[in-house]
Amino acid sequence: MKHVLCITTFPPRVCGIATFSYDLIQAINKKFQDDYIVDVCAVESSLEHHSYDDRVKYVLNTSDKKDFDIISKRINNDTNVDLICIQHEFGLYIENQDAFLKFIQTIKKPVIIVFHTVLPNSKDFSQEYLCNVIDACQAVIVMTKSSSDILQKEYHVESSKISIIPHGTHLVSQISKDVLKEKYGYSGRKILSTFGLLSPGKSIETTLDALPAIIKEHPSVLFLIIGETHPTFAKKYGEVYRDSLEAKVKKLDLSNNVKFINKYLDTNILLEYLQMTDLYLFTSSDPNQAVSGTFVYALSCGCPIIATPIPHAFELLSDNTGVIFNFHDSLQLAKSTNILLNDDKVRAQMSISGLQKTAFTAWENTAIAYTLLFEKILQSDKRLTYSLPEINLDHILSMSQLLGIIQFSNGNQPDLESGYTLDDNARALISVCMAEEGDEHPKYGEYIERYLNFISFCQQEDGTLKNYVDKDGKFTAQNEDVLLEDSNGRAIWALGYFILHGNRIHKSYIWAAEKAIRLTFPNLSRIKSPRSIAFAIKGLYYYFMKKPSPDLYDKIEMLANKLSELYISAKGNGWKWFEPYLTYENAVLPESILCAYNVTQNQKFKDISKESFDFLLEKIFIDGEIKVISNHNWLNKGEQNNKYGEQPVDVAGTVIALAKFYDEFQDKEYIQKQKVAFSWFMGNNHLHQIIYNPATGGCYDGLEKNNINLNQGAESTVCYLMARLSLIKE
Repeated sequence: MKHVLCITTFPPRVCGIATFSYDLIQAINKKFQDDYIVDVCAVESSLEHHSYDDRVKYVLNTSDKKDFDIISKRINNDTNVDLICIQHEFGLYIENQDAFLKFIQTIKKPVIIVFHTVLPNSKDFSQEYLCNVIDACQAVIVMTKSSSDILQKEYHVESSKISIIPHGTHLVSQISKDVLKEKYGYSGRKILSTFGLLSPGKSIETTLDALPAIIKEHPSVLFLIIGETHPTFAKKYGEVYRDSLEAKVKKLDLSNNVKFINKYLDTNILLEYLQMTDLYLFTSSDPNQAVSGTFVYALSCGCPIIATPIPHAFELLSDNTGVIFNFHDSLQLAKSTNILLNDDKVRAQMSISGLQKTAFTAWENTAIAYTLLFEKILQSDKRLTYSLPEINLDHILSMSQLLGIIQFSNGNQPDLESGYTLDDNARALISVCMAEEGDEHPKYGEYIERYLNFISFCQQEDGTLKNYVDKDGKFTAQNEDVLLEDSNGRAIWALGYFILHGNRIHKSYIWAAEKAIRLTFPNLSRIKSPRSIAFAIKGLYYYFMKKPSPDLYDKIEMLANKLSELYISAKGNGWKWFEPYLTYENAVLPESILCAYNVTQNQKFKDISKESFDFLLEKIFIDGEIKVISNHNWLNKGEQNNKYGEQPVDVAGTVIALAKFYDEFQDKEYIQKQKVAFSWFMGNNHLHQIIYNPATGGCYDGLEKNNINLNQGAESTVCYLMARLSLIKE
């Protein structure tokens, strides 16, 4: 266990850095709870004294020069501090700059400094001073490329010393704007908003001056000014700024179109306000403001944004993600606002672009980036342990409407137009049965019945099953154009699993599942696809475990012999696989052969399963990560694995198969590989980004070279859940 001490302002102090640090520390402690503990040295001044919880280990009074020496000595003598992370804003240490510099130079532990502001052409703070601060640190973190460029060009900091880690954002489970507006009493209104601690630098008056022209075209507009006055400003000047804004509202007769929400909102409520916002207005008057937490929070909630030209805005609002206007230019702001309020399509596209750009800034991803830097500075050779999230079926249940689970989603919103598939409903049946297994008070019965009914609906008189059903419950033309062997095999897998694991309260449905699986028997000998054969073997294996019979034995043996013949035919020159290439859902092939061995005790099946599975693992476990076969081009014999284009279904299949192989062979290497494979969902992948979204319970649809597909469809989500529930308990 490693200990990091974060030197920063911290709640209950109300300021942006305190909020940032709280969220960052929460994310690191939660995501890497077996590897890292982050404690706090709270930064105060003579104007700011607070009572803290037990996360705060030390308190540094920056108004007292002697306090720097006292705290540095305590830190150096503290054996439970391995690394220091300083959150830096120039104003925090302005009273005793020299003491702060000496403080950093005196600390004997590795130091990382995080610059929330980087000043170009600095006159107030000499380059020599800042360079001395940087020289005393092992690494520097900034939040934007422009800040990194300034440090390199003007302060001559080596690029290797700088890490760009964006300001974190909260994941949200997207809620309809109309639903939220009704909840807060704003139905029928176009919402403009801004939030943050109020001070003159926010330049809220710029929006107030623009409102008359906006209201003329859009009388229903409501401008929400969210946030209390900045405590430091209030202590010096009282509510003079808020009073001036209220006076302007009265003067311009805007009382029906402006509302002050004069409080520091709970994060969940704030995120709902942002989600119902039609346009977010960022009017900061500081051209040197490197980054804004309020700005990225709005963007991550899908807000189209109109912003002044701070560096952060230039970086994030390119590519039609938002609109930039000149400082204090109310006429330009009014014009841009009216144009966007008149164009729902453009705002919707901006919302999607913003969500794509900020997906990698989720606090979970920020925590990964910080922790990987900690590991680098501490030269750790221990593999990180990604903490497991709680089991969450919310997204699966929200996707399960009408006939069954809907195929695709837009973000985390079900896309009913995409219809339904047998594939997804078969997997959903398995995953929900797994979640319900062993529960004394089953709660997913209606969903299990829905998936079973869908399978029954898809089954034809000859025992075959169709796969594609539209939103109105009609079979689509795809069923005639696409080979349906895999979907038929998955249905057999699901039916067999349900027969073995279905809860006692589903007794009547178990009888129906038996009838459905037996209807498929005449078609088993005609299956040719290796994966279809494998899925069918798994289903028959589960059925056999519940009700063994010679008939089932023979069918399992027949199908396993088919796979064995394919293996023997393709094997050679170091290639130990069932085909001359590796494609999709590979792990199910050796797993199914092992299931066949469990029934028949045929040593040939056991040998093939072990040999082929270990061969697959050699191909997909690389440098401490799993890299499943790319869906862009398969891995042909003699080629190298393409790293990009990875699908959750393939990772999940590997996790499930590793559990089966450990159960059979008791090789602890399988446990270790299962942990590594599952950590792919948690961020142990080439982008170091989460694939599973803990806010929704959904799983993103794919990992590409430079981005993640943010849609959370049925296949990815149910496969993630199956993987999560297949983890071996040591």
